[in-house]
Amino acid sequence: MHILPAIDLLDGRCVRLLQGRYDRVIEYEDDPIAVATRFRNAGATWTHVIDLDGARQGQFSSLEALTRIVKETGLHVQFGGGVRDERAIQAALDAGAERVIVGTRALEDWEWFSSVAHQEEWKDRIALGLDARLGKLAIRGWTQETGKSALSVADAVAGWPLSTIVYTDIARDGLLLGPNLKAVRAIAGTSTVPVISCGGVTDLDDVRRLIELDLAGIVIGRALYEKALDLKEVL
Repeated sequence: MHILPAIDLLDGRCVRLLQGRYDRVIEYEDDPIAVATRFRNAGATWTHVIDLDGARQGQFSSLEALTRIVKETGLHVQFGGGVRDERAIQAALDAGAERVIVGTRALEDWEWFSSVAHQEEWKDRIALGLDARLGKLAIRGWTQETGKSALSVADAVAGWPLSTIVYTDIARDGLLLGPNLKAVRAIAGTSTVPVISCGGVTDLDDVRRLIELDLAGIVIGRALYEKALDLKEVL
């Protein structure tokens, strides 16, 4: 299991969106490379990088930052935000991403996502992003609701050669309220694909509770930036 410190990029800066809302932004640092370097120096081997501009607009703006993070820190990167077609997937992989998260297009075009997920050259390189608000999935940078259940979609990809499901509880994300353990437990118990939990981690007790759920990873964001958690201690 991996701890993945988060780097959320908006206009090139490291930020957090409270509950995924673009009108509730906390800005932290201007240099994502320096942030990634600190994560590496603390002992991290992975980082979770999200292009928030891409998530909202459907077009990358952070590939240069992705490339520099990989080259200058050696971290493995889980990258998402605005991945809407095969060209975008390959561009992110070529820029150095270890795995690429597909969310919006997967839920809008299931046949396309199935074909992408089963392409041999991308086996175990594609992650499915499931971002849920009260159990129902949201898309396009969490600005639109789908009405689809996170559990039903997780069940639908059973046996697929995906690297992970990245499950985010939108209501907890960025608020330091603790993870939604019930929802994470349900997804992890349903899915045959490894699950990474994202959203709400506040303290070491949260980390310990999530570890008990047999996850593939835990994404931690705001608690690290605001020093409620020490990454080295978590690791």
